[in-house]
This record gives sequence, structure tokens and C-alpha cells, in this order.
Amino acid sequence: MKTILFLLSMTIAGTAIAKRPNILFIFTDDHGYQAISAYGSNRNKTPNIDRIASEGMRFENCFVTNSICGPSRAVILTGKHSHINGFMTNGNSFDGTQQTFPKLLQKTGYQTAIFGKWHLKSDPTGFDVWQVLLGQGPYYNPPMKSPAGTKKIEGYTTDIITDLTLSWLKNDRAKDKPFMLMCQHKAPHRNWQPGPSHLETYNDVEMPYPETFWDDYKGRTAAASSQAMTVARHLSANDLKLNQPRGLTSSQLESWNAAYEPKNKKFREAKLEGKERIKWQYQRYVKDYLRCVASVDDNIGRLLKYLDESGLAKDTIVIYSSDQGWYLGEHGWYDKRWMYEESFKTPLVARWPGVIKPESVNRDFVSNLDFAQTFLDIAGVKQIPEPMQGHSLVPVFKGNTPKDWRNSMYYHYYEFPGAHSVRRHYGVRTEKHKLIHFYNMEEWELFDLEKDPNELKNVYGNPTYSETQSKMKKELTRLRQLYKVPEDTRPVKRAPKKPRDKKKKAAEKKAA
Repeated sequence: MKTILFLLSMTIAGTAIAKRPNILFIFTDDHGYQAISAYGSNRNKTPNIDRIASEGMRFENCFVTNSICGPSRAVILTGKHSHINGFMTNGNSFDGTQQTFPKLLQKTGYQTAIFGKWHLKSDPTGFDVWQVLLGQGPYYNPPMKSPAGTKKIEGYTTDIITDLTLSWLKNDRAKDKPFMLMCQHKAPHRNWQPGPSHLETYNDVEMPYPETFWDDYKGRTAAASSQAMTVARHLSANDLKLNQPRGLTSSQLESWNAAYEPKNKKFREAKLEGKERIKWQYQRYVKDYLRCVASVDDNIGRLLKYLDESGLAKDTIVIYSSDQGWYLGEHGWYDKRWMYEESFKTPLVARWPGVIKPESVNRDFVSNLDFAQTFLDIAGVKQIPEPMQGHSLVPVFKGNTPKDWRNSMYYHYYEFPGAHSVRRHYGVRTEKHKLIHFYNMEEWELFDLEKDPNELKNVYGNPTYSETQSKMKKELTRLRQLYKVPEDTRPVKRAPKKPRDKKKKAAEKKAA
């Protein structure tokens, strides 16, 4: 630790003359890249996220190490894989005593603040100012926790988080210090409750169905066996807004009922079945999701406008990302968790005036594992302390990707048994192929991403791919050794089978 502090103090001395940039990190929950128009969305428009991309850089290949909310946040804070930072599943509690980039930024003279979703159970550390949701938090009238206690704030959560962020920028930050400000939204997490200004958005639009919407999972045992995240079977009445939401004020509930009750009445009268019902459920789900995204984009616009009006824009790096990708009906799913592209890949756009060339597009393999080192490099910390495992994106921002930059990505998902019943798996992705090992099932999947970008055909065991399969396994072994990944020996505990009802058993026997 003494060595780290010495290096940091030397860094401060060396960079005191040069003005260091502010950092505004805007972060959302479950925002798939395919729901951003800068990434070619055929569903919605996101003009303010697009503005960051057009005035800076859009990353086409930003991946996560573990596609689930809490673990992704822990990776970003520490620059370490889940098995090193200790937060592998949402059931864990983050060890806030460990080294994190906000703590190191504080030591270099940055003021640090976070507003919004935290989702790591323990209280934030390393922040001069923090005010966060309790757990996942509601979409309306959220209790917000700070060092002073917990206070309920009336309004729409996406707006409230932006209000807190702007209030700090305008009134409470130290004007003589650079800042690292994290504005972290709950949206568009399940169960997708739109804000007041977007309750009617997309009413007259039929959203397109993804190419893989009716996927039958042929040849992919894990996807076919136990997962519980289909649009067809696993969306609840609350997800579909067939029930009134709780916790709304009378005026909020009045607006809600005006938006949903006439449509719900029409749906009940139609008595849809089969594919028609599934299509209705998809339309209801995806429109509510995109309505939540619309509020996020509106509020990003508010932040960008203030940066312009205050003169901060020229000295502030703006980065937008999400904790992972998301399924908008691809493979018939919602949610995340899998190493398949839609949840493995996450959006990342960055604007740095005078450094990032506007309208840049980058296709290097980058990761949320890189964010901590990137923030430290921006602050002038050139010697990245151990045991961070990523790489600074600053050279990439400048268009000077190092020659030894990674050409493969490692992934590991741990939460099984757990929500949505996605089996534990790890894997490796290269430019052209992806190898996944569902290790508790001893199932392997290999995909040719050039010929099969939708990942529908598992070619593992196909003699044509024997050489590729061997190379991918060697690369997977190399990455597991590089990142010091231990074997996951936790047993898979299954819920005990419920005793079958005798009358039901007799009826089934008679029917047979």
C-alpha cells in the first residue's frame, strides 16, 4: 500500500500543472445495444446517446465478464474478475474495504460522487458524496439512502437520479477539483415501468420481431433444458402491466390507469391464444422497455445541456455504458446471463473533446474490466496498481490501440441455481468463433460467428471444426490461467421434488 500511495503522490506532482479532465460516467441497467439508434436499432431512437457517439467514439465490441447486475458493478469498481473481487452472484455482498478506482481517484485529488443504483448490498466506499437506491429500487417514489439516512423522494426514479446529479454539479461540487461523477440509472431493468411523459409512446407502432424470436434451441442443450426467461411463458402479470403497480400516488395511478386500463380491457376481451398471445406479450414487454429507455435518453439530454451551458463540456469526458446487454426477444427471451452476443456485449460510447475524434468507431475487444484502469489513466495515474486485470482504454480513445491488445475475451457466469435458471458456464470469444462450456452439465458449444452470427448452430464435435475446436480450448485454458480462475466446485443444489398429489396422479393414470 505504501508503494501505491508513493506512486499516486508522484503522479499528482507530475500532473498538477496540467488541468485534469472531469469524468461523467452515465450507467444504466440492462440496456441492450440493439435498443440504441447509434447501434442501428430498428425499434427506437436515442438522440442523446447518439450525440455522445457522434461527438466521440462508439465501441462495437465491448463485452462484460459476467452478465448480471451486481457482479458487473463490482468488476467496474475493482478492475478485477468476479472470482477475485468476491462478488460472483447477486446474492453476494461487496467487500468495500478492497481497493477500488474511486478510492484511488480520491488520493489523486479527484472529488468522487455517485447517485442512483448501487446494488452491492454494502454501503458505497470511496465516494465523497453518495445517495443510492435500496437494492434494485422502484420506478416511482424511491427511498434513497445516503450517509445521513434514508429518505423517500416522490417522482419518477430516472428523473430523480438526474435531479440529484444536476444538483450536485450545480451547487455542491468543489469547483477547484476535478470530479468523477457516476450517474447510475435503475432503468430499463425489469419490470419496465415507463415514466409519466412516455406512458403513451409507441402506442401506434408494431415493433419488429427479431429474426430468432421463434428459436427452438435445437442442438443447444442448456438453452433448451432449464432456462426460465421466455417471452412466451415467463413474463408475469406485473411485467405485462395487467396488474396495477403498487406505491404510486393517486395522481400517478390516475395517469397509469388512463394509459393501460383501456388496452388491458381490450386484451382480456380478445382472449388471445397461442402465437397471437405470445406476440401480444412481446409487444407489451418491448414497448414498456423502450419507454423506459426513452426516459433515460431524455435525462442524458438534460445532463449534456447543463455541461454545454455551464462551460464544463470542454473539460469533461462523458462515458455511457450499461452493466450488460439484454434480450429484446432474441431467441424468444428477455433478461441476460448467457454468453450469447445479446447479453455478452454491452453498449459503450465516449466523448472526450480534443482527444477522441468525433464519429469514431472502434472494433477492438474491450471490456468492463478495463473501465477502472481507464479512469485512473485519465486522472494521470500511469502505474496501475495490482491486482487490476484490465487495460486502459485511453490509447484506444486516441486511435492508438497497442499492438499487443487482446484478441480474445473470457466470460464466466456463476449464478445457478438462481433466477431464470441459466446454467453456470464459462467460455472464450475470438473474432470468428465462440466456445462455451456449461461445466455442471458437461456440455460444450462452439459457434462459427462468421457463418452463424445468430448462434443457432452448435458445431462442437463437428469434424470440420476439429482444428478450430482444439485452438479455442487452448485459448480458453490460457485465459483461465492468465486470470487465475479456480475451478468452481460448488455443488449444484436442486430443490427437492414436491410429493405428487395422489388424486392428480390417479387422474393422469386414468387419462393415459
